[in-house]
Amino acid sequence: MNRLLPRIETPRTIVRLAEAGEAPLVLDYYLRNRQHLEPLEPLRSANFYQENAWAARISYFLESFQADRSLNLFVFSKTNPPRVIGAIGFSNFVRGAFHACYLGYSIDKAHEGRGYMREALQASISYVFVELRLHRIMANYMPFNRRSGGLLRRLDFVVEGYARDYLQINGVWEDHVLTSLTNSEM
Repeated sequence: MNRLLPRIETPRTIVRLAEAGEAPLVLDYYLRNRQHLEPLEPLRSANFYQENAWAARISYFLESFQADRSLNLFVFSKTNPPRVIGAIGFSNFVRGAFHACYLGYSIDKAHEGRGYMREALQASISYVFVELRLHRIMANYMPFNRRSGGLLRRLDFVVEGYARDYLQINGVWEDHVLTSLTNSEM
């Protein structure tokens, strides 16, 4: 499969896959936000913060999108286009009778609480439902992460359950609230 790469524009953002040669931009995002994101993400290996590893990941993200396995997007601000201000990952695509994936996201500490992620997610979810023809997007958050829970509610995700010790986050098994959004057009 050789599908066109998405370029999703919103009033304030451009959401797209990173391109070859943009590893420094992506790495800069994760380095700038390391302290902000560490409590909310799995432990990262030392090479997570190395440019050559990000060059390989970006290549893998493109390959994975073309193989219909995932869609790993980065959010760029229209006022400063070379700067990454967020990441959105639709992962573990399952087709067949399920047509579903998982959603994960993060936003630059300097842009948190200003609606950038909601704007980028609304447009990205629309792309996943309309262009990729997925029926269900699942997103899970830790109960103490009220910002993430509120964002998912505003995006019409529905709480479906609670999972104890669901994911190992920053070295600790954390409970998660399980949510999903379904494509009413499919």
